[in-house]
Amino acid sequence: MASWKSHTLLDARDIARRFGARWVLRGASITVASGEVVGLLGANGSGKSTLLRVLATLLRPNAGTATIAGYDIMREPDAVRHNIGFLAHTPGLYDDLTARENLVFAAAMLGSPAADIDGALERVALTHVADERVRGFSAGMQRRLAIARLALSRPRVLLLDEPYSNLDTAGTVLMNSLITDTVDAGGAALVVLHELAPSAGVIDRLATVHDGRIASGFDAAEAEPRFALVGAD
Repeated sequence: MASWKSHTLLDARDIARRFGARWVLRGASITVASGEVVGLLGANGSGKSTLLRVLATLLRPNAGTATIAGYDIMREPDAVRHNIGFLAHTPGLYDDLTARENLVFAAAMLGSPAADIDGALERVALTHVADERVRGFSAGMQRRLAIARLALSRPRVLLLDEPYSNLDTAGTVLMNSLITDTVDAGGAALVVLHELAPSAGVIDRLATVHDGRIASGFDAAEAEPRFALVGAD
């Protein structure tokens, strides 16, 4: 990982969010600097995924503020979306489109019609199925295609929700290379983790979510003795 840290790219303060009468986030605060990768741990229902969706402007917080790359998530959502790469639990692909068509559509939505689609497919080893419909892909192949789509956007901040799900060893290497490329270019990443092993050597710092708040932060090297089991949202 990059050995330097610079200005803050993600700054969330006292984020609260409820669904009906149930508060999922109760004042979560976290910062991520350029050149830094922060892993987010927590038990089932602790609010990890909800926090990422708020930061990605997919959910409005009931309270609190956050900026990404200097843009306010509520006042400037379009600018925020332009600067992030968001990966949810599900890859969010179009099943009836081919792999190539999914990337062409994504590039057009990003305003990058001249993006290197063939290069992106080659990077994730999907060139041989470029013209096949995504609905026939395995979960791992769909995840790889989602990685290619993220790479097309060249985001400043990655928001990744359990990004190693359904990835084999080679896919894990691809995901880690995307994260490394982003932070080496001065970007940052916030990564929800179900287990620590796939992110070894990539995560700089870990934080835990408990009862809707960020409970603690510590160097990734301290993680193994402190966490024998990590739950998933």
